[in-house]
Amino acid sequence: MKYAKPPLTLEQQADLLLSRGMTGDRAVMVSRLAVVNYYRLSGYWHTFRKLPAREFQNGTTFEKVWTRYAFDRRLRLLVMDAVERVEIAFRTQLAYQHAHHYGSPFGYADNPAALPGLTTDQRNRFLATLADEMHNSKETFAEHFRQKYGSDHAYMPIWMASEIMTFGHMLTLFHGSAPSIKQAVATPLAVHDNVVNSWLLTLNTIRNICAHHGRLWNRALGTKPMIPRNDAQWHQPIEVANTRIFGVLTLLKYCLDRIAPQSRWAERLRALLKEFPGIPLASMGFPLDWEKCPIWTPPAQATLP
Repeated sequence: MKYAKPPLTLEQQADLLLSRGMTGDRAVMVSRLAVVNYYRLSGYWHTFRKLPAREFQNGTTFEKVWTRYAFDRRLRLLVMDAVERVEIAFRTQLAYQHAHHYGSPFGYADNPAALPGLTTDQRNRFLATLADEMHNSKETFAEHFRQKYGSDHAYMPIWMASEIMTFGHMLTLFHGSAPSIKQAVATPLAVHDNVVNSWLLTLNTIRNICAHHGRLWNRALGTKPMIPRNDAQWHQPIEVANTRIFGVLTLLKYCLDRIAPQSRWAERLRALLKEFPGIPLASMGFPLDWEKCPIWTPPAQATLP
């Protein structure tokens, strides 16, 4: 089937919404559609439609849709702040454990047994891609290393390499590392390294959604984080599910309590929820009594070494 829909002017887009039962100031609708794509906003008015019809439910206003969009944008910024802190902490620990486990800045690349979780082909592809990133990096430290040491070293020390890896390559490094290294990284969080691997996979997906300004607030998670089975605080008195963003927010809170206990991130999240009281928290996976979950109580004081 060929796509036959013609492009609509901003005014025609507003009129189409009005004709389907959405109410609002037409001039305001036109001005906002000029800066936020109609198709992007459609993800926020989808829950207001009379499915399978295209008409909107009674009481649907453009302002309600815009409020959800504004909330989601603020939520993404808050989530990205937490993901950044967690990502940097994991990069730091992974580089530290590798360097001291092998007693060399270059053990991850020079020692053929350094990445036992990868096949030979996977290891070769990982190192080749990493070498390209090192060669092309415009970071000052990378240019300095190439100029001073490039003739003798094809790879950077692990603590430098970890700073120019993509999140995906950090995942590959963690997945391929020796079990003792993975568990050493996971131990300060008091979870199994399989759980950490799962969390990193989920956070990589969430990071990409945020980086591309995707809808986050009511998204059903495709890459679900593992919930620790034998840790009661994840299950009693509130069961933390892993299907919606509440599960991700909870694991971020859990990690931040341990890597940045001074952070006021949870307070900022609560403030955001209070600022937007009309947002249906159930669509985000929040249980009714979510604040009774022990993870959402004042943070423990354990920190990474």
